[in-house]
Order: sequence, then C-alpha cells, then structure tokens
Amino acid sequence: MSAISAGVVKSLRDRTNAPMMDCKEALVEAKGDLEVAVAILRKKNAAIQAKKGERETAEGRIAFHIDPAAKIAALMEVRCESGPVINSEHFISLANDLVAQVVVSNPETLEALVAQPFHKDPSRKVNDRIADVVGLIRENMKAAKFVRLQGGHFGSYIHHDGTVGVLIQVEGAKTDEQVLRDICMHIAAKNPLVATREELSKDVVDKEFQIARDAAAASGKPANIVEKIAEGKVKTWLAENVLLEQPFIKEEKKTVGEILNGAGLKFVRFVRYRVGELS
Repeated sequence: MSAISAGVVKSLRDRTNAPMMDCKEALVEAKGDLEVAVAILRKKNAAIQAKKGERETAEGRIAFHIDPAAKIAALMEVRCESGPVINSEHFISLANDLVAQVVVSNPETLEALVAQPFHKDPSRKVNDRIADVVGLIRENMKAAKFVRLQGGHFGSYIHHDGTVGVLIQVEGAKTDEQVLRDICMHIAAKNPLVATREELSKDVVDKEFQIARDAAAASGKPANIVEKIAEGKVKTWLAENVLLEQPFIKEEKKTVGEILNGAGLKFVRFVRYRVGELS
C-alpha cells in the first residue's frame, strides 16, 4: 500500500468520490493502474447496490429539469432510505442527473430509464450512475416516478427540503418566469385537486352539493333558501380545490386564472409531487 502515492489516490478519489481507504485498496489491487482501479470501484459499487436493493426507500426528494430551447421539462421523485441523505450533495446531484436524463432521452418507463446510456457518459448506463452513489453513501436509492412535458413554457418550484415539487406548463407569446414560479409555490402550498372544474367528475360535484344541502336543510330553512345556501357552499368548495379558481396566495383579490390571463398565458397542465404520495 505504501507504494501507492497520495497523488494517485487523490486522482482516483476525484474521479469516483469514493472514500480514501477504498481508493487505496482499489489501487493496490490494480497494481497502481488508475483505470483498472476505477473499474474495481465500480464493480464494488454494483455489488453494494445489489445487496441493498431490497431495503425500503421511505425518504427522498423531488427534482426538475427544464430545457427552454427544446421546450421540454421533467419532474421526478428520487428515493433513498434516510432523511439526512436527501440533503447530501451527492444525492442531490444524482437526482438532478436522473431528471435531466428524462428530458434528454425520453424513457417510457423507470425500467427503460435505468437501462439507458447515461447522457453525461454514454459508455455507462444510468444504473451505473446510481450504483456510484449507492456505493458512496451505502443506502438503497432509486427513481420512483417521473413525468415529462413537451411544448410551451414551463415554471417550477421545489420546497426548501426537497419533499414537494411542482411543474407548470403554459402557452403564450412570452413568459414571466417569476409569475410561473409564484404560481408553482401556490400549488405547492394549496395542493389543488384539479386545474379546472371541468376535470371534476359529476359524482364528486353532486356529492358536495348534497352535503351542502343536507347541512342547510338541517337548519329548517325553506327549500329555495337551502338551494341558494348549497350553491354558495359549493362555489366556496370549488374556489378551495380548483386551481384556476383559487385566490392567488400573493394577491388574493385575483384568482390564479386571472393572474395567468393578465400575464398573457394560457394554462396547459400542472404536476405536483410530494415524496411518498401515490399518483
């Protein structure tokens, strides 16, 4: 081990981020050959990944990537095992690389994603990139879900702890990035059920009407008054749950729809991810 210089060990660490002792051991095994040592470390990381693959990934973070020139954006949830890891630079970098991969390579499934050539190094697979970080941090990690949107303009927001992320897609001659970010923050905070009332099923709306009617009828008011009260309550419910009808959190005298219209933007779609939520 003494025959391996500190400079060579540092070079290997700089390339792989592996612990110093692991780098030394790999270089000794490789008889000082840097490329062979890199391969040894990658093989070791793959073995660690396989061993930890069945462990539960209950924590994670949301990441986004937007390519304005190509008019493509993606939002992704990446999972790990423990809370402290979600804020580590290596895990954040991995999440950013994986969501960028979705934008660049357009995988149809998670399985297809990890089998693709990694966009930053096509000689390796995406799964190899994941294995590198698994080997470094010693936790199971995986992409849990993603969405890829194409066309128009995009806004995004990731909560400070990485557990909630929002992507919004709009159309228009030009875009206001701050307005879109603010609306994404609104979505993160208010968690609307849908974007427009047309997206709500008739059964859901009818159920809210019935709940409101029953509550108003219990007061003994006449039927015509009961109906008006029910309509008012349903209108309030819609304003609480339909994005474009919600009062905008930074300017509550206007709805989100009015803010978008004022900016010359037409709403297309939003996606809100929270770590651990089913979608």
